[in-house]
This record gives sequence, structure tokens and C-alpha cells, in this order.
Amino acid sequence: MRIGVPTEIKCNEFRVGLVPGSVRELVARGHEVIVQSGAGAGIFADDATYEKAGARIVPTAEAVFAEAEMIVKVKEPQAVEYRRLKPHQILFTYLHLAPDPEQALGLMESGATAIAYETVTDAHGGLPLLAPMSEVAGRLAIEAAAIALRRPTGGRGVLMGGVPGVRPAKVVVLGGGVVGTHAARMAAGLGAEVSIIDRSLPRLRQLDELFEGRVRTLASTLDTIETEVLAADVVVGAVLVAGASAPKLVTRDMLKHMKRGAVLVDVSIDQGGCFETSRPTTHADPTFEVDGIIHYCVANMPGAVPVTSAQALNNATLPFVIKLADRGLAAFDDDKHLAAGLNVRDGRIMHSAVAASLGFDRIENARALRAA
Repeated sequence: MRIGVPTEIKCNEFRVGLVPGSVRELVARGHEVIVQSGAGAGIFADDATYEKAGARIVPTAEAVFAEAEMIVKVKEPQAVEYRRLKPHQILFTYLHLAPDPEQALGLMESGATAIAYETVTDAHGGLPLLAPMSEVAGRLAIEAAAIALRRPTGGRGVLMGGVPGVRPAKVVVLGGGVVGTHAARMAAGLGAEVSIIDRSLPRLRQLDELFEGRVRTLASTLDTIETEVLAADVVVGAVLVAGASAPKLVTRDMLKHMKRGAVLVDVSIDQGGCFETSRPTTHADPTFEVDGIIHYCVANMPGAVPVTSAQALNNATLPFVIKLADRGLAAFDDDKHLAAGLNVRDGRIMHSAVAASLGFDRIENARALRAA
């Protein structure tokens, strides 16, 4: 199969769909890999490094899309990209379609087959292609919060771990999955007072054992969320419903009763965000303030550490890329976990949670706006 790797064009996105080591693996199996010139610059992998790995370098994204049978990316395709897709092509990348009817409609109109990293499953019920970036994002969430808490950036002026004789910051993590666990680990490591809120009692028991009592575990109720959020210096939104829009757990009204200068970090922003007042931001302009509360809602947090992130992502995605390259869409027939990643095919939304989150009305509204 001919596999194409374009340069990522989302704002401040420095990752790349295939690192040179992955290219070498694919070429060794008899596949052709074409890479846009400069695609690896964000991870300090130049064109010569890709050529040494066996890739063919082409000058433009247009050339990649024109030649490739499968496009491997990192972030969801921007409008200029999904308009280049053709019905015979496979797109394999993060999509996060639930809050994005425009992209969904664009992919449907392209006729291409779009497979989302974030809905591929494993035998344990996990999301193996989302997990490595969730690990990175969870850790970065605390770094981002620590900076946003500083007074010059509008925060409360609280040191995450405090000092002897002074209380540390109170960090509340909403969601005990991969993001939440890694955020709690980083915050506790810095000496913060940490609470994790989750709906699953078995998961809370696991977390209690993992952290050996250093982190408080709380069952999720409206009262618990409100009490903890109002007392927090930092709230990390780490809620995930696979493929679907994130539930809004922190309302606009709660902000009025929170500590001034407290920080909300919404790691769920790719799925629409779990704070009512969230909106996507970028690494270039990462925060905004609502009612005196600092919001950090960068939609591609792992892109800030692309050398780590691109390698971690490729460790997880490469086996699936190889399956698709070897067998094409027939790979779905004997791998139900890869098939769970199928989001768009033949002009239709194929994933039930994505379809339910988008809703017919939202797609029709997007279609009407485009026709106007």
C-alpha cells in the first residue's frame, strides 16, 4: 500500500503521523511511504532521515493526498485537508467528531473511510491509541495549571506544593481514567492536596491502592463535585465517554462561587469540554478568564512535547497501521478492535456514540449552512 504522511497544519502542532522508525518498519514489509517535505521538522527529523528510513519525499500536501491510498496523521483534518480526500482513500488519525459537525460533514462528503484513533479498542475495554496521549496530557495538565496559578498569569498566586508552614494547592481531578490518574500522580508528586472524583467505585478502590492513601478518592455526585470544585485552586477535567461529547460537570454558576484566580484545565476539550464555559484554545494563546476563573483549554496539549508524544503515539498506532497497510479495509473483518475505530464510511457516520452525539439536526444544520 502507498501510505502518505502530510505535515500537520493545526496551530502549534509539531507531531508527525509516522516517525522515521515506523516508516522503516512499513517499507521493510513492502509498502511505500511518501512524506511531505518538512513533516518531521517538529520532532527534529529532517527529510534526509526519512529518506534513509525508506520514505519518498514529496514537496507538498497536495502531492501526498493525490498519491496516497492511506493518509496517516495526528490531528483531525482541517477543512483544506478533508476536501482533498477521495472515496478510495483511508484516513487514520484522531478525529474527535462528536463536537464537530462541520468536520463530520466534510468527511461524509469526501466518501473516504475515516478511522479514529480515539475509538479503537482493546481486549480489556480500553482505548489503546488514546492512552499514550492521555498519559502525556494528564502530566502536562499539572504543569500548565502550575504556571496558570502564578499571579503574573492571572492566577491565585499559589505554589502547587506549598512550603513548610503554608498549605499547598488543592487540586481536584474529575475522572479517574488515564488522564486523571497521571494528573493526580504529577500533582501529588509536587506536594499538592489531591482529590479524584469518579463514578466507578471499583476504579476508586484501584486508585486508593495505587496512591496508598496519598490521594483522596470520592464518588461522583452533584454535591461532591460542587463542594470540591468550590474549594479548589485547580480543577482538571479528565472525563471521557468514548466517541461522545463530554458531559458538562462544572457550570457557569459554579464559577461565581469559586476562589478568584482558580484554574480550570479542560483536557476533555477535544470532545467538547466538561466545563460549561470551556472553548478550545491554542498553545499560542492557551488561557482565558471567565468570572475571575482562569481556563486552560488547549485542544492539542501533547503537541507541546512532540518528540515524546510522536514516539509514544507511534508505539501504539504502528501495529494498526501495519494491519491496514497489509490488508486494507479487510483488516476490519478479523480485528473487531480496529473496526471499533471506524467513524465514517461511504458517506455515513458508522460509530453509534459519534452519531448520537452529532445528532441528525446538527448535521442537517451544518449542511444547510454550507449550502447557503
